[in-house]
Amino acid sequence: MLHIRTRVRLVTFAAAAILVCGGMAWQNYRMAQKYKNALEVSYLRAMEDLSSYTENISSALIKGMYAGTPEQLNALTAKLWKEASAAKVALSQIPTSRYNLENTYKFLSQVGEYAVSLAKKSENGEQLSDEDRENLKALSGYAQGLEESMLIIQDEVRSGRMSIGAAEEMADGIQADAASDLAEDLAEFEEGFTAYPTLIYDGPFSDHLLEIEPRRLEGEEEITLAEAREKAAAAFNVDSGLMSNESEEHSSMPSFTFSFENRSAAVTMQGGYLSYLTDPRTPGERTLTPEEAVAKAENYLAWLEIPDMQVTYYEIADNVLTANFAYTEGDVLFYPDLIKVSVAMDNGGILGFDARAYLTSNCERGLAAPLISEEEARKSVSPALEIQSTRLAVIPSDGKQERYCYEFHCLAEDGEELLVYVNADTGREEQILILMIDENGTLVI
Repeated sequence: MLHIRTRVRLVTFAAAAILVCGGMAWQNYRMAQKYKNALEVSYLRAMEDLSSYTENISSALIKGMYAGTPEQLNALTAKLWKEASAAKVALSQIPTSRYNLENTYKFLSQVGEYAVSLAKKSENGEQLSDEDRENLKALSGYAQGLEESMLIIQDEVRSGRMSIGAAEEMADGIQADAASDLAEDLAEFEEGFTAYPTLIYDGPFSDHLLEIEPRRLEGEEEITLAEAREKAAAAFNVDSGLMSNESEEHSSMPSFTFSFENRSAAVTMQGGYLSYLTDPRTPGERTLTPEEAVAKAENYLAWLEIPDMQVTYYEIADNVLTANFAYTEGDVLFYPDLIKVSVAMDNGGILGFDARAYLTSNCERGLAAPLISEEEARKSVSPALEIQSTRLAVIPSDGKQERYCYEFHCLAEDGEELLVYVNADTGREEQILILMIDENGTLVI
């Protein structure tokens, strides 16, 4: 009898264990599905944001074609800059690491800068040319195209015909149809850039500057694919064996590209420098102050052993702080040597890094002492401005030249802050920038 009871107990315990394990498995499955659904919703929300931003970009570009005064063009330019910056953040939150969206990112980078260049032109008393207006019209068309592409994908996702998250799993053979649909939709928009206008203006994403041979890489030895993989893995702080999807980026800055989960990175073939890094993770609730987030960005540059970089300003969007760093040499700040670092304000993780401008421009300049004194340069600053501080700086200009200037940080009577650049060799007023400062950082227009 005892033996029978023992067997009954064992069977009962086993059945109970199976039920418990089954229940836990079902609970884990439900949690996984809940997580996947939440992730899909966040992707969809990012697409909706991107559609909204590109719609605003398109309308602002059309208005810019007909702006009759510098004041109106300035207002539209400020809007374009903000919308384009927000659109890039939204695009970075969509899992597109498997797809080459170089043209899309280039468009969003150029559209704001090009508008700024036209606003400066208008402020100098020049009228917008027919070519300027045609370029604005063409850019508006591309904004509409991107909006329409996002709307089509949103409709596919809402109807259940496509899963953005499943598409990212296509390497594992899961939901291959969804992956194919997403790839085709994104590729179709990328291929539409065949008639994209060549934009020459004063800014780091101007086409003529993107074609410059990177000065920082001159004379550097080429590295192997294995060495590049190690550097990319170190940037993500993961084992190199986990890196996948390597390819080669053939441009003015040839690079090896890698991915890990939804993140991607590029390492230059010459010198083995980390060129850029993207992580589309959406940060949670903010726990870091802007100062703490900037410190995280500074620490990352120190870890990469990139010396002599100084933060110039930062912007915050969707709990992501993007800090802009410029190279310094002695008491001179070199704005063309730009590095951008994006930090998640929930845990301090690095979500973005872009050193392409730095690698393109950084070199030995051999600057001599200014030909005119600071006191002499001050005479070119409007008497309506109160000078708060002064330093020497090198700024980009039209063409492939740079300008060696005194940078005067000024305060207007209404409290508005401005940067005035006076040529350190000629005394000519080269540029005026307005600093729009709020709780989300500094916008420079």
